[in-house]
Parts: sequence; C-alpha cells; structure tokens
Amino acid sequence: MTAMTLGLLVAGCATPAQTVSHAEEAPEATQDSEFYINPDTAAAQWVADNPDDPRAALIEERIAGVAQATWFANYDPTTIEAEVDALASAAEADGTVPVMVVYNVPGRDCGNHSDGGAPDHESYRSWIDSFAAGLDGRPATIVIEPDALSLMGTCEGQPPAEVMDSIAYAGGTLRQASDQARVYLDIGHSDWHAPEDVAELLHGVDAGETAHGIATNTSNYRTTADEVAYAEAIVAASGLDLTAIVDTSRNGNGPADDSEWCDPPGRALGTATTSDTGSAVVDAFVWVKLPGEADGCAGPAGSFIPDIAHELAENAGG
Repeated sequence: MTAMTLGLLVAGCATPAQTVSHAEEAPEATQDSEFYINPDTAAAQWVADNPDDPRAALIEERIAGVAQATWFANYDPTTIEAEVDALASAAEADGTVPVMVVYNVPGRDCGNHSDGGAPDHESYRSWIDSFAAGLDGRPATIVIEPDALSLMGTCEGQPPAEVMDSIAYAGGTLRQASDQARVYLDIGHSDWHAPEDVAELLHGVDAGETAHGIATNTSNYRTTADEVAYAEAIVAASGLDLTAIVDTSRNGNGPADDSEWCDPPGRALGTATTSDTGSAVVDAFVWVKLPGEADGCAGPAGSFIPDIAHELAENAGG
C-alpha cells in the first residue's frame, strides 16, 4: 500500500538514518522544464527559513528545485476555485504545467490517519465542480484520489458503488473542464493488486471516458522498472486507450528489504519529474509525493522532516 493511504497506522515508529549505497544519479532541477516548480513547497519554505542550516543547500538543489505535485486535500468549498486558479495561473505565466492531486473523497483513507475528505458525495461533487472552474481550460497533470480505487470495498461505511461514481465524476468533470489537462486515476503500485484486477476497477469507473490514464506508485518506493512494467500490463489488460504516470519521488533505492512503507530509512530520490520516460505507455515520471514529507512514523503524515529530506537527497548520489 502507499504511505499516504495507510497514514499513521503505527504511531511513533520513526527509525534512525542509516548509511546506504548511493543511487545511480542525482536528480537535476533542470532535467525537464515542462513542469511547474512550485516555490511554496514545504521544502522550499524550510530552506528559506533555514538558510544557514548545513542541510539547506542540498535540499534546495535536489528537492526544492524540482517540479512536484500540489495536493488539494482540504474540504474548502469557498476557496478551492481560487486555490486552483492561483496555481494554474502561476504555471501559465511560467509557461509550464502544474501537477495537481485531488484528495478529498468522502471516507478517505478508510478513516485512518490520512482521513478526511468531503462530508458526503454530493458535497464532494460540488467541490469538484469548483475545482474544475478554477482550472478554467488550462493545462495541468491531475492525479485523482490516491488509493481510493485500490482500497475499494475495504472502507466501512463507504459503499463501493458510491465511491466509484464519485471517482468517475471527478475524472470526467476535470477531463471535460480542460482539453489541455491530463487526468490520471491512481491505482496503487506493483506490489498491491494484479493488473487484471486493476483493469476491472478501471472499467467500473468508465476510465476510457473519465481519464486519460493511470497513476502508479504514489507515495511508495517501488522501482521505476517495476512500475513501468506494471503500468504497461494494466493498460494491456484493460484494453483501454490509456497511458500512465509513475511517482518516482522516493524510489531511487527501491523499497526497503521488508517493503516497509512508513518512512523507511535508506531511501533515495528517484528520477526528477520528466516526460522523457522511454515508454510508449508512460507519459511522465512525476514527483507526486513531496520528498521530505513524512509518511506518518517520523512525524505527522505530510509534515516536512528535514532529516528525511536530506537523507533522500544525499542517498541520491551525484
């Protein structure tokens, strides 16, 4: 499972840093100028607030200077349109494409530590309408509801049919809101569900009409090679005209030996956000999870931990 899904199932499980072999190549901030580099990420803010910290230079170079996603995870019906508009406008002025994550479905994370979301499905769909209005026809790469499909049928009090309908509504509405946007339904990672099972879920949300593709490995650590093969297998099994994106934010050293998902030590940054993937199916490698933000064991889920950020950057080598 992804770290964002599981949240803080085990509290207080921070682990000490350890020395590992370097990944093959450090990410370069200039690797791909197509995607928007948000100057307001937690990493960028921490660097600005701590310029004399010995960790700051490496975090700035290898994390803050790389394009990564902006998560819309708060139920804020009166402000969401303006928030999306602000990001889309900044990217438009920069001539780049913003990466956005929609993370607000009711019953999110099965009520675990990343719980939250809209109070009900009617409210969620209205929130999606406002999100679409903020997009206003402009370019974006959009990831829909990390883990929602992968957790289908396991969340008490959330009828699968209703969740499926809301995911389909979100994807379809945002796809129609802009012919310059690319919409990807999150489907977990290669160590979770079989491609044939994912294909069935995709048909259940009419993915051929409600999305352009799928997103894999969000907030996880599986290797890029495994995820590319997984994405290609899912698309083939589905028989749909879909493509994919892969979250490469923290997979430079692959998963921990025990596949620990919650802030495992010894991980490394992966390939920086780029559309140069070498795969006809995979549109881009994208930093969907923001490196340095906790999975929930080293700190509250989503909080920025400079030691984690520095370790990820240092282990990336270069």
